[in-house]
Amino acid sequence: MAMLELKDLRHSYVKQPEAEDDWALKQVDMRWEDGGAYALLGPSGCGKTTLLNIISGLVRPTEGRVFFGERDVTDLPTDERNIAQVFQFPVIYDTMTVYDNLAFPLRNRGVAAPEVDSRVREIAAMLDLTEMLARRASGLTADGKQKISLGRGLVRADVSAIMFDEPLTVIDPHLKWLLRSKLKELHQEVGATMIYVTHDQTEALTFADQVVVMHEGRVVQFGTPVELFERPRHTFVGHFIGSPGMNLLPCELDNGRPQFFGHSIETGSGALATTDVAALEIGVRPEFVSFAEEGIPVEVIKVSDAGRYSVVETRHRDVIIKLLLQEGERIPSEKAAVRFDPGHTWIYADGWVQS
Repeated sequence: MAMLELKDLRHSYVKQPEAEDDWALKQVDMRWEDGGAYALLGPSGCGKTTLLNIISGLVRPTEGRVFFGERDVTDLPTDERNIAQVFQFPVIYDTMTVYDNLAFPLRNRGVAAPEVDSRVREIAAMLDLTEMLARRASGLTADGKQKISLGRGLVRADVSAIMFDEPLTVIDPHLKWLLRSKLKELHQEVGATMIYVTHDQTEALTFADQVVVMHEGRVVQFGTPVELFERPRHTFVGHFIGSPGMNLLPCELDNGRPQFFGHSIETGSGALATTDVAALEIGVRPEFVSFAEEGIPVEVIKVSDAGRYSVVETRHRDVIIKLLLQEGERIPSEKAAVRFDPGHTWIYADGWVQS
């Protein structure tokens, strides 16, 4: 295991990048501590797999350096980085037994047979594969094969990091939840540094202690699940994380104080000194909006039952404001008023939160 550090990292698939859009991965400076559970989260094409492949050595960055501890590994091939990688689709040997698949990475490195046997049976027990060890992998279901892939990544105890590139994509939704929970348990048992790439916010937030949110090749926030939810640094984070996502409302300033169509809004951002920005917005999650006797007048236009709570859509002028009501809470008549929790309401200038 090792601390991972990325310094001044950028990557382009264009031979001579010039414009900002030529860079698939924009400036990245980041440090991941030894033994942590991390997730790279973002939509397809945001640069997360490129970043993972740079760490693993499958891609050499156009600029910047990669360190494992004090060791600069930027120019080292994958097989010299001492990492394990689990891919989106199972990578196994169908003609081998489950046991031999799990043993292969160890045998390939000349590990003694008793140690191989001990480690294989330990990992098989963790993944509920003990009863299948003698079976050929070809006869297993997709989730069974992916368990083997996970096991092959976990079986080596000496790796610097284990990386997962959307490993649950092919898994049935119910089994996906079980495997995700199992991965979290495995991290706690094994203690290895793990990096998990996904576009699924639930996977990222339930697996990782720290999440890297990426958008258009850029890291827009790195923080705990609570930090991402309660104080998104960028409007993309507010929109991408949460269901429904953050309300983003047009904003004007009056002596540095935010106004929404003439209504003064209290926020956690404090007063702003300038309006020299292209876009100024108020951001507040539906969880922190409530009906009130006095506030912003709204019209209730839609109510969606989501089980334990309802998603209520209201409208002020032509702007939609969403809020959540717990089961049993009264929904006002069409005419109502809403207020925002000041401690969870933020001002965003050109997409970035203002302190």
